[in-house]
Amino acid sequence: MDISGMVKPPKLQRGDTVAAISLSWGGPSVFPHRYQAGKKQLEEAFGLKVVETPHALSPAAELAAKPEWRAEDLVWAFENPDVKAIIATIGGDDSIRIASLIDPDILKKNPKIFMGYSDSTITHLQCFQAGLVSIYGPSFMAGFAENGGLFEYMKNSVHRTLFQTTPLGTIKANGDGWTDAFLDWADPTNQSLKRPLKQTTGYRFLQGDRKVSGHLMGGCVEVLEMAKGTSLWPNKQQWKNAILFLETSEEGPSQSYVIRCLRNYAATGILQELSGILIGRPANVGEDKLLQYDEAVQHVVNIECGLSGVPIVTQMDFGHTDPMMCMPYGVQAEIDPSTKTFSIVESVVSE
Repeated sequence: MDISGMVKPPKLQRGDTVAAISLSWGGPSVFPHRYQAGKKQLEEAFGLKVVETPHALSPAAELAAKPEWRAEDLVWAFENPDVKAIIATIGGDDSIRIASLIDPDILKKNPKIFMGYSDSTITHLQCFQAGLVSIYGPSFMAGFAENGGLFEYMKNSVHRTLFQTTPLGTIKANGDGWTDAFLDWADPTNQSLKRPLKQTTGYRFLQGDRKVSGHLMGGCVEVLEMAKGTSLWPNKQQWKNAILFLETSEEGPSQSYVIRCLRNYAATGILQELSGILIGRPANVGEDKLLQYDEAVQHVVNIECGLSGVPIVTQMDFGHTDPMMCMPYGVQAEIDPSTKTFSIVESVVSE
């Protein structure tokens, strides 16, 4: 696949219909009030109409037992002319089970916005291999259902990314504080309580002495491991000059795990092909350990592989801490260590 030939989905407009899809865990059936809160806040904030795919609200146990339902829902959403965008309800851990059930030509012939994160990494890889730009971003239950209302940083990122055809330009770090606090979804009264925020320090530039550019690729570290060795995994040419973005799940894997994953990227020659690396702020590891993840990444890239010139930026606002920004798959971006800026230099959607 020629990276320059990536198709950009049509932009969203107020009044458009968005499909909610459960590609992995059937979270809406377990915490229906949480899903409904996300649906309501998305509709009100962006003037959109939300419909559910046929099995989006099915019992979690049934969705787990029938991956074909989830695959059918993705096909339904892409082929439905009334649906202008598809957004995951939540992540999970088994989207890989539906990967072989999707015909990539269906995605290619019906380009439209797909957005989600975490286990949705699998669907982003499917879109990428079909030549379609997709958006690594918030889901209904984690993001749009934010306790006490949407974060402005996330809301602005979604609007700029999905509704505007101009290049996004410099993406500033969130300066209003971040959170990984968990308020039990089983208690509906928690929905109105705002989560406590921790002070943000902005992006952290670990190394690099020159401006670089490349197309964005990546996702959740643990989910990417599931894709390695499958037909979804990008080939070496597709990794060439890419800017790799990585983030860890809410399970808070150890620094040793991250090191071992990155060693595989090095052993297969992927690290050596990259223009730069972006790391999302890890969740549920304790503030005292945040910098240890930075050290783990730099240890593999610099100490073990000698790639001291490859820019690494960490503590970024995508992934399993909130608020999160949108990261468009397959779109050109720039890292400039001299000005300590990260930019997305082209549009994500088309007219």
